[in-house]
Amino acid sequence: METSLETVALFSLKLAYEEEGLSPILRDDMVMGDYQKDVFELLVRRGDVETIQFKLNECLELAMSAVGGIEKPLGRELHKLSMAFSQAESVEQLQQPVVLLTNYLKDIQ
Repeated sequence: METSLETVALFSLKLAYEEEGLSPILRDDMVMGDYQKDVFELLVRRGDVETIQFKLNECLELAMSAVGGIEKPLGRELHKLSMAFSQAESVEQLQQPVVLLTNYLKDIQ
């Protein structure tokens, strides 16, 4: 689960900040500091769904802007997936929406 959370953050930030022809954003880049696997591991262990959602929603908002917002087809689908993620009330309920977000963000890279 922690790796999937980190992956959603990574691909969201890639959409928002990575520019063609420049170095790619990697997991150990400074921009990923608050979104690394060990940070999510601690939050998952604590069952802190609210903080997990807050952190990932920060990244997803950046990704949403990068794809043109909810008015665009990519944005509508991202919004739908992020709403399912935001409605989860337990760590277990986060699992499926995180997998769907991960797959979608990988696909639109």
